[in-house]
Amino acid sequence: MTEASYVTSSSGQQVIVLKQGGASNRARKAQSNNIAAAKLIAEMVRTSLGPRGMDKMLVDGMGDVTVTNDGATMLKDMDVQHPAAKMVIEVSKTVDDEVGDGTTSSVVLTGALLENAEELIEMGIHPMVIVNGYRKAAHQAQKILDKIAVSVAPNDRVTLTRIARTSMASKLVSNDSLVLGEIVVDGLLHVAEEVGDGNFRVDLENLKLEKKVGGSIKDTRLVTGIVLDKEVSHSGMPKKIEGARIALVSSALEIEKTEFDSKLSITNPAQIQQFLDQETKMLKEMVEKISKVGANVLICQKGIDDVAQYYLSRAGILALRRVRETDMLRLAKATGARIVSGLDDISRKDIGWAGLVEERKVEDDKWTFVEGCKNPKAMTILVRGGTQRVVDEVERSMHDAIMVTKDVLENPGIVGGGGAVEEELSYRLMKWSSTLEGREQLAVQKYAEAFEAIPLALASNAGFDRLDIQVALRSKHGHDEKWYGVDVLGTGVRDMFEKNVIEPVSVKQQIITSATECACMLLRIDDVIPSRGGGAPMPQREESGMD
Repeated sequence: MTEASYVTSSSGQQVIVLKQGGASNRARKAQSNNIAAAKLIAEMVRTSLGPRGMDKMLVDGMGDVTVTNDGATMLKDMDVQHPAAKMVIEVSKTVDDEVGDGTTSSVVLTGALLENAEELIEMGIHPMVIVNGYRKAAHQAQKILDKIAVSVAPNDRVTLTRIARTSMASKLVSNDSLVLGEIVVDGLLHVAEEVGDGNFRVDLENLKLEKKVGGSIKDTRLVTGIVLDKEVSHSGMPKKIEGARIALVSSALEIEKTEFDSKLSITNPAQIQQFLDQETKMLKEMVEKISKVGANVLICQKGIDDVAQYYLSRAGILALRRVRETDMLRLAKATGARIVSGLDDISRKDIGWAGLVEERKVEDDKWTFVEGCKNPKAMTILVRGGTQRVVDEVERSMHDAIMVTKDVLENPGIVGGGGAVEEELSYRLMKWSSTLEGREQLAVQKYAEAFEAIPLALASNAGFDRLDIQVALRSKHGHDEKWYGVDVLGTGVRDMFEKNVIEPVSVKQQIITSATECACMLLRIDDVIPSRGGGAPMPQREESGMD
């Protein structure tokens, strides 16, 4: 039976502070448990880093399978209970939300920072000294990144394609990265807006990813418009309309039912027909309102009554129903239409325009393509693949590639990949640590060593000898060869710019910021106490005789 938790006051009196069955992890034990959990998460994803990294198979409670090596996807779907492990997973989520790539690297770096900090704690160095040293090192690392980053033209198509391909090099789509990279760059350059002084801004709402099983990855293509996974709602409607005038309606084209119970007293069979005729008349009037404003395409967020569909088809109007709200918003932006909540308010000013609206067969389904929109920045990437799991992984890879390419468009600075920039940061921080005094110098040195976890993980996953790679990289960077990294598809180390392995500097900046913040937060924790809230049980304290 678990005993209540006692705390001894300064006067020597024992006080019960937790209810029966509660337990707390204190001081060194709490830090050890938290660091162990973070290291375990880092170790789980480390083997998936780089082009030679392995995939993970995630199986949920229903038996559904996800195969991926995308760090954010793996960690998001893991069933993790330990609070410290959840904090590390939040690091990957933050990095994914901010820059879209580098999720695995951020978790590996967090684990390395905590592992090195544990060595200093065992030497008797106070955690707050380590935290202060880590923060100084992170600030210096950001300054080094700003200094060594290579500026590029933000609309340089060749460089952007290399960035996109580097992001996809470690994914399932690596063999098709040239084709997919060009699609990503074409799409982003179409939607990018110049905001002055050669700077660009990208609204990703203008670039939609739509996926469909069938064909091969090479069949993925860029559509200059919006693709809707909906077919024309009535067989009698036109399947193709050029010069489309589009009405967007968020309410249903149906007779609304009353919110209260009501009864009709019918004394004559003719009254039944009168009732039905009245409903038909109301639906016909709805269609006439759409026709009067000049619309020949109706896109409805909710349902359309069968009778209304009949009258729409007679009026030569192409109609789609039950379209997602996100698609409605994209259509409004693309066509210049205004979404109306009721037909009583619709006017000609609410109508949008597109060059072509056409239903086309995509594999066994019929989808509708809205092309030549009023806003030419509306684009869709139609993702294809042989199986559902392949399509899902291609979509995740394309998303990462879009995000990193967007990062360069908005912040045109690049660095060498393959662990090159991490090795250079490690080398320069180690030199800078000699200018510091006191125990913080040791913390900065351990921070510098943690950066080598990235190139060493790449080397290990590629089957290289970690020690040989470490020695070779330190030698190259010591002789001012700052862009030498791990050539995982070749042998040994090589200049990453010559290999066209480049990454956005903004991704590296976010990795450093997020990993450092998480490591410092965990190091500052000296007590893990169960709270009043529900949820999963706290990891229990081990019996070791240590407080």
